[in-house]
Amino acid sequence: MPSPRKSSPRNSGSRKSGPRKSGPRKSAPRSGDFHRSGCPIASTLDLVGDRWSLVVVRDMINGKRRFGELLAGPEGIPTNILADRLRRLEAHGLVRKEPYQERPRRNAYVLTERGAGLHPILQAICRWGNAHIPNTWIPPDAFMAPVD
Repeated sequence: MPSPRKSSPRNSGSRKSGPRKSGPRKSAPRSGDFHRSGCPIASTLDLVGDRWSLVVVRDMINGKRRFGELLAGPEGIPTNILADRLRRLEAHGLVRKEPYQERPRRNAYVLTERGAGLHPILQAICRWGNAHIPNTWIPPDAFMAPVD
């Protein structure tokens, strides 16, 4: 006959809980509004810290505007990921759509002022990458030119 199970905190049915945190409850974040903390680095990474967003912004700074142009980048972004990143960047106010054809409806993507504000950050990332990662490309002079 099996021995009876001894009571343990896991199966005792009574759970000790610590003090309940008080304070205002946070409402569900609106699209484009979420950050995990007040840290500006963490908050920026919440917006553009995935694998593809800054690559899309880089290509837009270099003059690419249409979906097919953005898709043709050397990194090989999958179609579904590009569509998702463009939606996210638009939701965060970094990109806006501009129709360039009505039937079928097609859009070009343009950086907003907020999105263009990432240019000096991308320049700094390029300088760091060139200094510390062997065999990285030297960015075009136009990309590295001072930003107004």
